[in-house]
Amino acid sequence: MGVTTYTQDIVAQVDANRIFKALVLDADNIIPKLMSQAVKSIETIDDRDGSIKKMNFVEDG
Repeated sequence: MGVTTYTQDIVAQVDANRIFKALVLDADNIIPKLMSQAVKSIETIDDRDGSIKKMNFVEDG
């Protein structure tokens, strides 16, 4: 088994803290909106540290 690593640098005019909050902390709300053709919703199964996230996909997506 091998390991593949990809690195990409993107220059943005948005503060790094705001991007982190959107991509990590608010991902449950943002991903279904951005990928509405593939992702139906994201549910938190257990709301504590190390919680489980359930991603529901669109049928025939």
